[in-house]
Amino acid sequence: MTKFVIRPHMRLQEWVAEEKGYFKDEGLDYVFGKNTAPSKTVGAGQQNKKGAYQTFEDGRDADVSCACHWTVNMAASAGHGQLWGDAYSVTPSGIFVAPDSNIEKPEDLANIPVTVGYQSGSHYSTIQGLEPFLKPEEINLHFGGLLMGRLNLLVDGEVPAGNAFGAPMYILEQLGFRKILDTTFMIATMVPPNVNRDDVVKYFKALKRAQADIDLRHDLYTHYFLNELPDRYTDMADTRRFGPGERIVFEPYSKEIFDGTREWVIERDIFPEDKIGAENYDHAVVNAV
Repeated sequence: MTKFVIRPHMRLQEWVAEEKGYFKDEGLDYVFGKNTAPSKTVGAGQQNKKGAYQTFEDGRDADVSCACHWTVNMAASAGHGQLWGDAYSVTPSGIFVAPDSNIEKPEDLANIPVTVGYQSGSHYSTIQGLEPFLKPEEINLHFGGLLMGRLNLLVDGEVPAGNAFGAPMYILEQLGFRKILDTTFMIATMVPPNVNRDDVVKYFKALKRAQADIDLRHDLYTHYFLNELPDRYTDMADTRRFGPGERIVFEPYSKEIFDGTREWVIERDIFPEDKIGAENYDHAVVNAV
């Protein structure tokens, strides 16, 4: 029998469950390892249109794989896996600028490039966050790469503003970067069609125990963020000052959420017509029973 493949993605829950033996307690036969896929980063004047959605198109080496719920929703609709409907998570996120930036409020971001990851959580959440403040034509997105790459661009002063969450967000805060706008967003889980549902249930039971530990004393576990940070930041990051990051919510990803999210994405022309899948909720979403 093939082992269940777990790849952490810059959150605490998998690391806590692994170190405390929760996966084993649930009887999960698994392999555990970091996602080491490279991400190309480009500065101002260039665009990298390879983001989270494209990694689902290419195929991911994991039996559970997370991304923002917009991307998982659309990828599941297009047949690149199924969205796990029994849980989702929420991650604090924001648009950040350098300490000496003259950008003070969201309106100051009109026509200013905001660095995000293409068809990734930062892409959608930046649009969603800025819409109450700016006209659509004033929202200027720079597709600079995925999470760690955007951190590098901001720290090196190569871009005027960028979206960050997880450990990169806490690092930016420690370096004095200012959050201009909160862009907290939902994350969903994708599973391949042939996954053993019982294994997914075991996986989430272990994460539920880990989530309770984090809720009670997140300060005991923030050091796990170092496991996925590049060497450049391991000495710089004081994880004692970090927050808990992404939180798993053990509630259904409902049909209303699925349909509303899909409609929101389609209305904003984020995907070309030939990339909009036709699968409905009953086919795109899978549950424990």
